[in-house]
Amino acid sequence: MAILSEDRIREINAASLDVLSAVGVRLHHEEVVKRLGEAGADADVATGTVKMPAALVQQCLEQCPRQIKLCDPQGRETVLEARGPSVFWTGNAMHFVRGRDRRELVSDDFVDICRVVNTLDNVHAIVGPSMADLPPPTRDFMGFRIMAEHTSGKHLRPCVYTPMGIQAIIEMAEVLLDGTLLRERPIFSLGYTAVSPLSWSETALELFVVTSGHGIPMMINSEPTAGATAPITLAGALVTANAEALSGIVIAQVLEPGRPCVFNLGFMHPFDMKFCVALTGAPENALMHAAGAEIAAFHGLPSASWMSTEAKMADSQAAHEKTLTGIMDALHGASIIWGVGNLEGTLSMCLEEAVIDNEIAGLIRRATRGIGVDAETMAVEAIKELGFESGFLAHEHTLAHYRDELHFPELFSRQAHEVWRGQGAQSLEEKARERVEQILGEPPPEPHLSAEQLRQLDALAKQWRKRIVG
Repeated sequence: MAILSEDRIREINAASLDVLSAVGVRLHHEEVVKRLGEAGADADVATGTVKMPAALVQQCLEQCPRQIKLCDPQGRETVLEARGPSVFWTGNAMHFVRGRDRRELVSDDFVDICRVVNTLDNVHAIVGPSMADLPPPTRDFMGFRIMAEHTSGKHLRPCVYTPMGIQAIIEMAEVLLDGTLLRERPIFSLGYTAVSPLSWSETALELFVVTSGHGIPMMINSEPTAGATAPITLAGALVTANAEALSGIVIAQVLEPGRPCVFNLGFMHPFDMKFCVALTGAPENALMHAAGAEIAAFHGLPSASWMSTEAKMADSQAAHEKTLTGIMDALHGASIIWGVGNLEGTLSMCLEEAVIDNEIAGLIRRATRGIGVDAETMAVEAIKELGFESGFLAHEHTLAHYRDELHFPELFSRQAHEVWRGQGAQSLEEKARERVEQILGEPPPEPHLSAEQLRQLDALAKQWRKRIVG
């Protein structure tokens, strides 16, 4: 069921274009304002206000690739496009949760996160968190250093805090690529978020500038809060979000025509008037995120969203909210679903939750794969052969197809009650905790980077840390 008909999407988009041409966006970066003025926008350098005509927006949309290739350092590719299928990523965070306990997340925690996520088949990318034991300006490239060493087979998604940090990351990526161009094998991607309503910060815009020219895929994020930084009505919030994301597309394409862009309205919030928090796991989130994926598909672009929760620990609330938001995202074609392992509105990471989210992601991926219908799957010959006999369990058609047709979760309980009790009568949370302890109790995997690559990464980390913080 579509959240928005195409006619309603056209109305929302027309309203966003009206806002962009009449009000514009406020850009805190003189060079970017000038560049947009040269491209055809009505740019006021004195105030930083840039009004964008619909023709310029459309021109920049047409420059965006319809498919985006993402790679892991080992060279395996994933292609994103509008209307899915969905891939699942972890999320950034500031805190680390074990059971009911929460503390600041540090670099050793991120090593453990990488080790656990490395084993999760339904997770396709690792996202860098903020690590409290490192100087803030170094957390982006030091996080990249950690994920490069401790994950394999996952796309890398650093969260960047300074323009110098991204320069360090690009140099580190060159070590991993070993001569291959980043444009040819984009092993990491980036994302920048508008400051609602209708503004872009100097830091974000400088990052747009310094990362242009490399073909690095960019997630353009709009994250308004309905009732606080955008209208309380979901339609009004979508008008604001679509306008902000479109402005980001224009900025990206003016600076680097043809840069791959993910159109992300999936981080939108409603504001909870009772508890004064911006929500991430509410039904209104699910509606706005699904609508955001539909709007991205209307533009012909890959999209992003998150599966999230306000729960403070891995519990039934977390499972419920993450399943609700995740399935709505996927059913409506979100290309990237962010947030595996996140709790507390993405402020925290939890290893047990990551293991459970991997199970949820597997169920969602199977549900959205749908039902394949062809001569082989309709099995008419097998039905005719057996007639009134219930012999399908041993039939060769069943043996040929059951592994592909059925999903087999690792931790969910499906056995008989007596078997479950005989195996310890564990809850899902207990199984997840045991699985995490098992992973971290095993010897670390063999290094997938050469000794020379590790030496170069360490040298770059030391060099950039000294350059930035002394």
